[in-house]
Amino acid sequence: MAGQLKEVRNRISSVQSMQQITKAMKMVSAAKFRRAQDAIVQMRPYAQKLQSMLSTIVSSSDGDTEMALAQERPIEKVLLIVITSDRGLAGAFNSNVVKLAKSVINEKYQAQFAKGNVTIWNLGKKGYEALTKQGYNTNDTYKDIFLNLSFENVQKISQAAMDAYKQKQFDVIEIVYSQFKNAATQIFTVERFLPIPKAENTQGAVKADFIFEPNKAELITELMPKILNTQLFKAVLDSHASEHGARMTSMDKASENANEMLRSLKLSYNRARQAAITTELTEIVSGAAALQG
Repeated sequence: MAGQLKEVRNRISSVQSMQQITKAMKMVSAAKFRRAQDAIVQMRPYAQKLQSMLSTIVSSSDGDTEMALAQERPIEKVLLIVITSDRGLAGAFNSNVVKLAKSVINEKYQAQFAKGNVTIWNLGKKGYEALTKQGYNTNDTYKDIFLNLSFENVQKISQAAMDAYKQKQFDVIEIVYSQFKNAATQIFTVERFLPIPKAENTQGAVKADFIFEPNKAELITELMPKILNTQLFKAVLDSHASEHGARMTSMDKASENANEMLRSLKLSYNRARQAAITTELTEIVSGAAALQG
């Protein structure tokens, strides 16, 4: 009985230590989450408006020679930019991004994958580790982006992708990431990066008429890379906020589960202790009765 009580006490102590860790991680993630949330909330309207404007310009510029990044061609070589995190303990955040990337390959690019023409650029270590282990053609050049997250570093990745597309190393580039909605909800998304998608035709919609100054070719040459840089940076910020929200929620649930486990263990401990006391009293009473007899 004493051994059983000691075992339960050890388990209670272990769960309490674990709960302290999960609560500390929740507090750290909450602080990081607030900063990441502010960044994406401020960035998103600006990035979405720029992307919409770029798509509209592309839609009205068919055949223009300066629109090399918008020219579609038969898809032989594919690049997926998969954005995950560097660390785990964020629930199903990383596994869901990896699952979506695999689903995109299986459903859209199975023929290209069979020829070995699907390449993955990983932003974040977890996605790189998972997809490399599963035999996909991964690239670790940018996997440490979150060690020093900045617009300048993301811009380098975006520029490398644009250069690769212009040189026809890839015929289509897509971003697989988690779009931030709130701390408990992430929307796992696939977004076309290149070629630049055209604006969707909406019945009855008025076609935008832009006045280009100084001239269309010069403006598009200058504007297009900047908008694409912003698009990728928005996706990275979305993923960053989603990660911290997912981790904060996961650690909160882990703390709640630890509380439930502690209640159960303490109840088991009290019952075992009560049973031990009852056994000792019974033995004392029995011994006293035997002496009297």
